[in-house]
Amino acid sequence: MRISIVIATRDRAGYLEKALASFEHQVGAPSFEVVIVDNGSSDDTKGVAERAAARRAFPVRYVFEGEPNRGKARNAGVRVAEGFIVLFCDDDVVAPPGFVAAHEAAHHTTNLVVNGPILNVGGYAERPKPSPKNFSRAFLCTCNVSVPKHALDAVGGFDEAFELYGWEDTELGVRLREHGLRWNFAWDAYIWHIKPPTDNTLEVETQKALERARMARRFLEKADNGRVRMATGAHAFNLFRGKYLLNDAVLSWMAGLASAPNVPPAVRSIARAQFLDGMYTRELVKSLED
Repeated sequence: MRISIVIATRDRAGYLEKALASFEHQVGAPSFEVVIVDNGSSDDTKGVAERAAARRAFPVRYVFEGEPNRGKARNAGVRVAEGFIVLFCDDDVVAPPGFVAAHEAAHHTTNLVVNGPILNVGGYAERPKPSPKNFSRAFLCTCNVSVPKHALDAVGGFDEAFELYGWEDTELGVRLREHGLRWNFAWDAYIWHIKPPTDNTLEVETQKALERARMARRFLEKADNGRVRMATGAHAFNLFRGKYLLNDAVLSWMAGLASAPNVPPAVRSIARAQFLDGMYTRELVKSLED
């Protein structure tokens, strides 16, 4: 087995079914399997996995990990993976026909972490091609990244103490880099990431921002250096801004702009981004002071 695709999922059977269907149409791919890690679902996730396995388009493994924890779920998937390369992606994706082959081709040496463009789209009908705006310098982003399994084993996989949303993949990337892994960005290894506005509400994204801020403290406890402080926003100016400038009135005004139907979409988008950044930064200050 050359590649094991690990998908951690929870209560998103509809998304998962479409993601698996896209892997049935890969062209020029090496041998691959899909490892589905059910992270405590109460929906038909197991049934989706069983039906995909029955179609025999590729081997499918189903693993159940009941404790909601992204790192723990992905570690469970890596443990049973038989591929030389582990390819991580999310359940809400659609893989183009050349996706798996592109990841394989990008591993021209055995010490690479390969990332590909992530194209956020509002629905399944949108199929754009990657553009310069999809470039990212992130060393490891689990929505679309592949890593040799021996390297994941050598550094101990994901830190399961990141029990909330955020930073667990970035922190793993730090350890892989220290272990000698190098970064490669493969433009052909792009994936469509389905992000319907109805699912990604301001409330949902705010909760993620708050959890991410709390997990930043864990990241800093493990690697408190200038690079990590810049990445997490835990540097002097930003902490000053979070403590003294981002008060309730300012954040309420941003939230109002982000939600106002009579405001131009571009303004709403900017206000939304600024509001979420403000909520993250203020929570970061609280987390570090606790």
